[in-house]
Amino acid sequence: KYSKTVAFEDINYQLAQADDKTAIFENWCDFLNYFDASVSVQLSFINQGARKEKAQAAIEIPAQDDAFNSIRREYADMLKNQLEKGNNGLEKCKYITFSIEADNLAAAKARLSRIETDVLNNFKVLGVTARPMNGQERLNVLHGIFHPEGEPFHFSWDWLVPSGLTTKDFIAPSSFRFGDGRTFRMGRKLGAVSFLEILAPELNDRMLSDILDLENGIIVNLHIRSIDQSEAIKTIKRKITDLDKMKIEEQKKAVRSGYDMDIIPSDLATFGGEAKRLLQDLQTRNERLFLVTILIMNTATNRQKLENAVFQTAAIAQKYNCALKRLDFQQEEGLMSSLPIGVNQVEIERGLTTSSTAVFVPFTTQELFQGGEALYGLNALSNNMIMVDRKQLKNPNGLILGTPGSGKSFSAKREMTNAFLITEDDIIVCDPEAEYFPLVQKLGGQVIRI
Repeated sequence: KYSKTVAFEDINYQLAQADDKTAIFENWCDFLNYFDASVSVQLSFINQGARKEKAQAAIEIPAQDDAFNSIRREYADMLKNQLEKGNNGLEKCKYITFSIEADNLAAAKARLSRIETDVLNNFKVLGVTARPMNGQERLNVLHGIFHPEGEPFHFSWDWLVPSGLTTKDFIAPSSFRFGDGRTFRMGRKLGAVSFLEILAPELNDRMLSDILDLENGIIVNLHIRSIDQSEAIKTIKRKITDLDKMKIEEQKKAVRSGYDMDIIPSDLATFGGEAKRLLQDLQTRNERLFLVTILIMNTATNRQKLENAVFQTAAIAQKYNCALKRLDFQQEEGLMSSLPIGVNQVEIERGLTTSSTAVFVPFTTQELFQGGEALYGLNALSNNMIMVDRKQLKNPNGLILGTPGSGKSFSAKREMTNAFLITEDDIIVCDPEAEYFPLVQKLGGQVIRI
């Protein structure tokens, strides 16, 4: 079995207009339909905490040899407060891993690179930025899952031969313990893996994003296995034949007992209708059948926090009429299936059509956090800071538009202050309303009256 991983970014889905949402959803359905029965796909969403330092370093304003360090401190404190409101400290990564079976490495390489090219092209259609990952990056991701505390990853391919170690030695945590059936211990952290049982008659596209919005470290994995189209249709036709046979038996019984033969058990009527609808979907509506396993892994420092995290996740599942069930005595298999290596050891699968699988849309909202230059407000959906360095953009010019009194001048002043405190740039203001001179005087600038 050989696999490859592609990391992909977010796009604006939840805040998009209805038409854009539909277009993204349809393209995502086509994306899933691309994978045939020989390719198994795994979507991994990894939210890891303990990365606050990175975000704080990005907004740090170093002191300089001038009279304005007190303003710098005040500005930095304001940025820190904004950082606390969002979850910029959570590093959210999204990966898609596809795996195939092949006789040798050469055959696998050729096929995987072909699939990779198609996957990247499909992402391009969706407007999603994606990049393939090399071996070292994949090891780094595995190391991150096994070390949720956030220890740094030290590794080089050159170290393997002289040390006699394997790659596993560099990513393994200090210890594993799968002692009781409901939790496991990994280094200093406790963890629990659960699977999502889909009971809802209708699924909602907000469900996955709500689970991923939780503030704690959570790892969600979708294992998707496509069933060969003709095989799926044959299976459903067989089921319909079985149901029809049972229906005839019931009708015979009704005639013998002398009551109306239209009275048949409600289960038979329901399942018969459902099976025929499913067959129609597969034959006429460009749908395919997938076997899906959804696994959710929570980690925490102690048992109480872990139970709270699992309860919080279960509450979201409950809201969408699904159930979160703990993998009793399968925690080790659950943990191994939560790694982005394309291996599913949990045999709990649910058959879903393309559009039902695509309802778990992996996109919520695009984040902009370049660090350094200027703060442009908060993301309406995630409350995260929007930080942009305009000099890095294709076009660094800007316009500030808004209704009177909505804070246009204030945001211009804030951006000027930002540029003044952080950069060495010159700032020139043409100001017919004379509303900027208090700021210029405060920062020791020159005012020329014309």
